[in-house]
Amino acid sequence: MKPESRRMPRDCELPWIVAHTRPRCEKRLVNYCEREGIVVTLPLYQQVHKYQRKTVSTEKPLFPGYVFLRLHKEQRQTVYQSDYVANLLSVPDQETFEAQLADIFQALETNYQVFLAPEIKSGSRVKIKHGPLQGLEGYVEERTGVVEVYLRLDFIQQAAAVRIDASELELT
Repeated sequence: MKPESRRMPRDCELPWIVAHTRPRCEKRLVNYCEREGIVVTLPLYQQVHKYQRKTVSTEKPLFPGYVFLRLHKEQRQTVYQSDYVANLLSVPDQETFEAQLADIFQALETNYQVFLAPEIKSGSRVKIKHGPLQGLEGYVEERTGVVEVYLRLDFIQQAAAVRIDASELELT
């Protein structure tokens, strides 16, 4: 996969569309869209497996089953023709979606461990005080030691979790 799809697309006036993919077709859809000239992004995280004598690192989609596109209405049919898409979802609140997705990409660019949160739970809203994620807001369950801060992507009702020290957080 090309590095362009790993970054947040900037300065694009096209609306966000969320592609709900067929199982394990996220990277195939990204490759197809890049060949067709469609602006596409897929947040990926590193998953490390340790075997007896070696360590294997792979990139996995942060949100399995979802790829984020920016396209014209005329391009929707082209995406459906890929046979990797189950459904295309229009995003009603473009500004909120883009801001939340930008927060997640900012977290992915740091050395913090980022992974798919099992679910969004109710908890305290916090703001990160220090470090490369300073200013980001999220939700957390506990406030001792290393905690998981959830960066929400409300439209697909999922969240990315970032492990961060509680001393770097403040309640908002």
